Amino acid sequence: MDAGAPPPVAPPPRLRPALLTFLGGVGTVTGSKFLVESDHARVLVDCGLFQGISELRRRNWRRLPCDADTVHAVVLTHAHLDHCGYLPRLVRHGFRGPIFATANTARLAGIVLRDSARLQEEQAAHANEHGWSKHRPASPLYTSEDAERTMSLFASVPFHEEIGEETEIAPSTQLSLHRAGHILGSSWARLTLEDGHTLAVSGDLGRPGHPLLRPPQPFSGADVLLLESTYGNRRHQGERGREIFADVLARTLQRGGSVVIPAFAIDRTEMVLHELAALRASGRLPASVPVFVDSPMALAALDVYTEAIRTQAPELRPEVRTAGSAALAPEPFLAARSVQESIAINHTPGPAVIVSASGMATGGRVLHHLRKRLPDPRNAVVIVGFAAQGTRSRDLVDGARALKMFGEYVPVRAEVADVPHFSAHADRRQLLDWLRTASPPQVTYLVHGEPDAAAALRDRIDHVLGWTAVVPRSGEHVLVRG
Repeated sequence: MDAGAPPPVAPPPRLRPALLTFLGGVGTVTGSKFLVESDHARVLVDCGLFQGISELRRRNWRRLPCDADTVHAVVLTHAHLDHCGYLPRLVRHGFRGPIFATANTARLAGIVLRDSARLQEEQAAHANEHGWSKHRPASPLYTSEDAERTMSLFASVPFHEEIGEETEIAPSTQLSLHRAGHILGSSWARLTLEDGHTLAVSGDLGRPGHPLLRPPQPFSGADVLLLESTYGNRRHQGERGREIFADVLARTLQRGGSVVIPAFAIDRTEMVLHELAALRASGRLPASVPVFVDSPMALAALDVYTEAIRTQAPELRPEVRTAGSAALAPEPFLAARSVQESIAINHTPGPAVIVSASGMATGGRVLHHLRKRLPDPRNAVVIVGFAAQGTRSRDLVDGARALKMFGEYVPVRAEVADVPHFSAHADRRQLLDWLRTASPPQVTYLVHGEPDAAAALRDRIDHVLGWTAVVPRSGEHVLVRG
C-alpha cells in the first residue's frame, strides 16, 4: 500500500431484516396489534382491545413484550375499538410517540377512546360499590386522563393516491395509507422498512357495495402482507339481506312488537340508518313508528359522518355526497343523548325501532333494551354484523334461551334474526378480488379472524391464487423478507 494512500473505507454494516411479532388479532377478531422492529425503529401497527370471552379480555392486562416508551410510533388503520382501544393503556405505560392515522380516523378514535375510558371507570366504580369483582379495589384498564393524553399524540396522514407517495414516521421507515372502505377514515397501510422491504397491513377491508363509502383502493403489492380474515369462510347475502331485514321489521311491527338493533356506534349505525331511511321513503317503515338512536357515541360519530358529507369528503360515494344529510335521516329520527332520554324509550308505548350500541352487546345502553324486550315474543332483536365468540350477540345468534346481564339471566323469547348484510367487512370472494390486482407477496399472513375463517381463507388463497398463505400463532415472530 502506498504510504500516502487513504485507508480503505469500511463497508456500511449490513441491515438485518425487520422482525414482525403478532401480539393480537390472531385466532380472534379482536385485539389487533402487530409489532415491527428494524435496526433503528420500533413501530406498532394497530393497538386494539381484546373483547369477547374472559380469556381474551384478560390479555388486555398484560404488558407488551417491549417497554412502551421504546416504541417510536403507532400506525392506526381505523377507529374501531378492536384496533385502537389499547392505545390509552400503551400511553399509561409510557408511550409518547406519534400515532399516525387519517384525519377522520383521529376524529372517530377520539369518540371511541373517550367513551371506552368512561366505561372502564364506571365499571370499576360499579364493581367497587356492589362488590362483584374479585379485585379489591377494582381499577379501570385506563382512565379519561389517559385517553386525553392519547388524543394529543395523533398525527394526521392523508390518503396516498399514488405508489411512491409516502410519509416518514420513524427512522428510515416510510408509510403510505390507502382507502379501505370499511368505516370513515379507514385505511390499509404499507410500510417501507429500513432495509427496503415492504409490509402491507389490510386493517379491515370494506365491501365494494358499502352504501356510504367508496370501495378499497387496490392492493399495490408488498413483500409481506397481513390480511384480515373475518369473513374468510363466508359470502354476504347481497340484496337478499336487505329483504330479510325489511321482512323482520314488517313482521315484528305487525304483531305490535319493537325491534332492537345492537349496532356498532361507528359506521354500523350509519349503515342501519341509511337502510331505515330507504324503508321510510318507500313506505315500508310507517311514519308512525319512531326510530330511536340510543348511544351518545353513535350520535357523536353520526356528527362526524354528517360533517364528512357536508365537506364532500372524497372517500364517500358520489351519490351520498349528492344526497347530503338525507342519506342518514329516517325521519322521525329521535336521538337519546341523556340517561333520562334512554330510560324513557323503555316506557314508550307502541312499536318502535331502537338502534343502540354496543354491536356485540358486550356493554352499553343496548343491554337495558334487551333486558326489557327479550322476554316478549312480539319483539325482535336483529344482529346486523359479525358477532365474536363469547359475546351476547353471538349467544343470541347461536340460539341461547337465556342471556346473562346485570348479574341475572333474562329469558330469550323474542325473535332473533341474524342479518350480516350490514357487515362492513369484505367477504371471501371480495378479499380474493382485492388480492388479484398485485403480484404475490413472499408470504400472506391471515389475521383478525376466528380459526375456521382464517384457515378457510388460507386454503382458498393457496388453491385459487397459488400464493403462500399462513395462519400465524399468537406471539409468533417472523422476518420481513422479499
